[in-house]
Amino acid sequence: MEYRTIAAPVTASFIEKKSEFIAHLAPVHTQEESIHVIESIRRQHRRAKHHVYAYILRDGNVSRYSDDGEPQGTAGIPVLDVLQKKGLTDVCCVVTRYFGGVLLGANGLVRAYFHSAALAADAAQIKVMLPCYPVSIRMDYSLYGKIIYRLPPHDSIQIDSIFAEDVELKLLVRDTVWNQLYNELTEITNGKVLVHVGKLQYADFSKVITDTQ
Repeated sequence: MEYRTIAAPVTASFIEKKSEFIAHLAPVHTQEESIHVIESIRRQHRRAKHHVYAYILRDGNVSRYSDDGEPQGTAGIPVLDVLQKKGLTDVCCVVTRYFGGVLLGANGLVRAYFHSAALAADAAQIKVMLPCYPVSIRMDYSLYGKIIYRLPPHDSIQIDSIFAEDVELKLLVRDTVWNQLYNELTEITNGKVLVHVGKLQYADFSKVITDTQ
C-alpha cells in the first residue's frame, strides 16, 4: 500500500489583515520527532502568540492537532484538513501567527490557517512511497540487453550498474510485479542469472510515476 510524504522541510507565509501566518511543514516519523519540530518552531518565534500544529503518522495511525489558544476548531483542524486532503502522512505542520491587531473572526481564522498550511503543502516536494524489493541481478554481458529491455520502466528503479567480469544490476522493484519479472528473467536467460532479493521496504517512486503522466 502506497503512502505520500514530503522530501524535506518547507516554509510558506502570507499576511492577512496585518497578521502574519508562517507555516512550517516537516517530515517526521514519530510523535517525539513531531514534538521536537513544534518546540523548535516555538523557540524560533518566541514573540508569536500562537503556534498551531497538526501531524499525521503512519506508525500507529496517529493524528493530532492543537489550536494553541485560538478559538476551538478554527486553527488546528483546518491545518489537519490540509494534510488529509493532500493525502500526506509522516508529516508535521506548525503554523505560527504574529497577531496584527485586527480580529479575523472564526471564519477568517479557518480560512487563514487552511491557506497557510496549503501554501506549505503546495511548496513541498511530494514523495510517493511504494512497497518494493531491493534486487541484485548478476549476468553475463551477452544477457544484459535482454534483461534491460524486460525491466518494467514504471515499476522499477535502477540504482546502479556494475560492469566487471560480469554485469550486476541493482534495482528496486515494486512488489506487485516482482514475481512476474523474476519468472520472465528466468525464462529468457534459461536460468543463467544470479538473483538476490532483499527484504520488502518502501522507496520513493514519484519520479517514475511522474514520467508516466
